[in-house]
Amino acid sequence: MTNGNHGNSGNHNGSRPADWRNDRIGSAHRGENPTVLRRLDQGFAVIGDRQFLPGYAVLLTDDPSVTRLSDLPRARRTAYLADMDRLAEAVERACRRLDPAFRRVNIEILGNTDPYLHAHIWPRYEWEPADMVRMPVWRYEQEEYWRGSRYELADRHDALRVAIGEELDRLPEG
Repeated sequence: MTNGNHGNSGNHNGSRPADWRNDRIGSAHRGENPTVLRRLDQGFAVIGDRQFLPGYAVLLTDDPSVTRLSDLPRARRTAYLADMDRLAEAVERACRRLDPAFRRVNIEILGNTDPYLHAHIWPRYEWEPADMVRMPVWRYEQEEYWRGSRYELADRHDALRVAIGEELDRLPEG
C-alpha cells in the first residue's frame, strides 16, 4: 500500500497530503487516517484508496511491528481473523445492498509489498470485464485501474463508506 499501486494511497475529502500514508497504522491510532471506517478488536477497517471495485477495503493490524499473521500469538491471530471475517461480511452486505450485480468477496493476506500485516477485502461484480471477472484483481491493468484519478477514493464513495460502517456496527464482534 505504500507504493500506491494497491491499498490506501488516495486522498479523501481534502485530507492532509501524503503524510498519513507514510504511517497508516500510526495515523489510524492518532485519528488522522481518513480511510478508517471503524476500529476493530485487532486492527482498523479502512476503505481502500482505489475503488475500481467499489467497496474494496483493508484490515490493517493495529501493531506495525506485526509483519505476518504468524507473528501474532494464537489468541490474537484468531481475533484478527475474526475481524477480517467481520469486515468481509460487512463489505458483502453493503455491496449487495448497493449494487445488484455484486457476486462475492475475495479475501487475501499477501504481505509482499507492505511490511505490516493487512488483509485485502475485494468485492467482485458481474459487470467486471469478461476477461477479468474470474481472475485475481492484481491482473487489472496498472495504469488504468491502480494509478491516476479515475478510481481514487473520493466524496462520491461516501455512501459506500457509510454502508460498510453501518454493516460493521450491525455485526457482532469476534
